[in-house]
Amino acid sequence: MGRAGAAGAAAPGSAADPAAAVREVVTLASELIAIDTTNPGDPAARGTEGRAAEYVAARLAEAGYAPEYVETGPGRGNVIARLPGADPARGALLVHGHLDVVPADPAEWSVHPFSGEVRDGYVWGRGAVDMKGMVAMTLAVARRLRREGVVPRRDLVFAFVADEENGGFQGARRLVDERPELFDGVTEAIGEVGGFSVTLDGGARAYLVQTAEKGVMWLRLRTTGSAGHGSLLHRDTAIGRLAAAVTRLEAHRFPLVLTDPVRELLEGVAELTGVPFDERDPEAAVARLGHLSRLIGASLRDTANVTLFNAGHAGNVVPSQARATVDARILPGREEAFEAELAALLGPDVEREWDSLPPVRTSFDGAIVDAMALSVGAEDPGARVLPYMLAAATDAKSFDRLGIRHFGFAPLRLPPGLDFTALFHGVDERVPVDALEFGTRVLDRFLRSC
Repeated sequence: MGRAGAAGAAAPGSAADPAAAVREVVTLASELIAIDTTNPGDPAARGTEGRAAEYVAARLAEAGYAPEYVETGPGRGNVIARLPGADPARGALLVHGHLDVVPADPAEWSVHPFSGEVRDGYVWGRGAVDMKGMVAMTLAVARRLRREGVVPRRDLVFAFVADEENGGFQGARRLVDERPELFDGVTEAIGEVGGFSVTLDGGARAYLVQTAEKGVMWLRLRTTGSAGHGSLLHRDTAIGRLAAAVTRLEAHRFPLVLTDPVRELLEGVAELTGVPFDERDPEAAVARLGHLSRLIGASLRDTANVTLFNAGHAGNVVPSQARATVDARILPGREEAFEAELAALLGPDVEREWDSLPPVRTSFDGAIVDAMALSVGAEDPGARVLPYMLAAATDAKSFDRLGIRHFGFAPLRLPPGLDFTALFHGVDERVPVDALEFGTRVLDRFLRSC
């Protein structure tokens, strides 16, 4: 960190003065948000990402790239471009971002969610933080590097992909399975969700880098029973049986597990704040993180939340079937234990089937982590980068199938009072203009040096 902080004044056009990229990043973010790429959530439905992918491809082509546009389904546009590095034998770095967004109801928002409005120092709209802001930063820096004829140390592969919000099966997963040559030589990757700042007690700032994410299990539960008239006595109904099972599940607390990235995070926070961290009570340390406590708290144990409950077709008929959907997130190494606990909680009368995505994790070390620390430190002297585990899922799960080591690093310096994690999929999603500009400068430094 000291070396990064010691960087002197930079000559125009150097890594510390990415003026062109910084000037255009807000425009790129605003224009991308204005393209409605709402994911329909149905694999059989036509995708919405094509127009955004065409926009990205055109901006890359303007700068001199030869981007490849790949459709992984009707309307599912993806764009991949490569900037050759000085050492082809050195593993390439993948920089990826998704173009789709979750739905937004304009009636609930202060601005139209697909306006891309710039107001009060923020860029507003669905995707501002998840993750068209990072797409704009990546696009701005990629354009600058190519226009200036920069030869990075290693190949840089830029991927702008579809369908992440529905598991990536019609986006990154299909690219990995059907077009793996697009990622030849890639050994490491950066994407969401990480690199954002958190201001701790005493004013110290840390930037959280995602080094792991929980596994996902989408459970479909079903119970059966005898159908009948609603006026009669019924002692054992499908609805009652399923309701009792999911009530047990909702009330259950899975065991606390202190994983390496969470331990490293809490130890780092303790060093920065001077408040000791007691491994016997990690929940107390997490509670001191303010807005961040919900995000980090979810990485202390497995979770299983009922998201859908369906039964019946008429008000006077007891149905023969009841169904529920459960969104479960599982810590690395806990898969078998989780399934055993789940079976015991639900009981033998609840049928269950599921789709799953495995956990992803890597260690917080190596030249790539050093480059992150130096790049952040050059723009925010005295700040520290720390690892953490994401409770949600990203396209890292698809790229992990190619053996690519993954980090969440989309750098943003955020105002201390902003509840950043609440903006993901939330109403009035927005990103600070100065955070986008800061992130563009950091990303420019990082991609030149990593």
